[in-house]
Amino acid sequence: MDGLVFAVFALAALVGGFVSGFSGFAMGLVVSGVWLHIITPMQTATLIAGYGLLTQGYGIFKLRRALDLRKAWPLALGTVIGIPFGVSIITYLNPTYLRFGVGLLLMIYSIYGLARPVFAPVKIGTGADIAIGISNGMLGGLTGLGGVISTISCQWRGWPKDVQRAVFQPVLFVAFVVISITQAIAGSITRDTLTLYAWGVPFMAAGLWSGFRLFGKIDDETFRKTVLVLLLLAGMSLIFTAPTAAADSPNH
Repeated sequence: MDGLVFAVFALAALVGGFVSGFSGFAMGLVVSGVWLHIITPMQTATLIAGYGLLTQGYGIFKLRRALDLRKAWPLALGTVIGIPFGVSIITYLNPTYLRFGVGLLLMIYSIYGLARPVFAPVKIGTGADIAIGISNGMLGGLTGLGGVISTISCQWRGWPKDVQRAVFQPVLFVAFVVISITQAIAGSITRDTLTLYAWGVPFMAAGLWSGFRLFGKIDDETFRKTVLVLLLLAGMSLIFTAPTAAADSPNH
């Protein structure tokens, strides 16, 4: 990797870390748009999972006083159950229609949320939370966006920003653990990828630290709108990459 390519790689890591520190998620959305042009898709996916353990672990540590595992465990359990289902059924679905449909729903939800006042808080039981977690994991297995549905469900409850992150970040951490174990079994964690990971850690960590500092200065409404904007960008990303997903699918 020459100097210019490394500079692009490091800048993406810095920005991805910042976005994750500020919002608690969407690091993969940021870095994949750059890294897929300079490293392989397998390396990109492996690095996102590896850095996800770093960013989510840091977030959990910083928000440890707000942690309530009674709120997080149903979503985490459902996510673990859902990921293998998403991975297993992806080969039977048309990736173009899948990405376009999910992306369109995310865009509609985000635009609606940005255009109207705050949603009235919704009470969700343990059984429903596990079901939400399963759908969250399935979407992660299908599209790589493993924290979208859990993040949305935290918004529905009307919790303060710290409480929201203290719930959906442990869920994301669990998802990245499952994904990383799967990648290790599949043999996708190579020496070259580990070297790239080590090079990028200082930049990811610097962005993460600065993003979290900014997070501490915003109010709940600003956080709500930030999450909605990131979900809107995630939806747009799915729609724009739908043709690429079809071309890469073994069924097409």
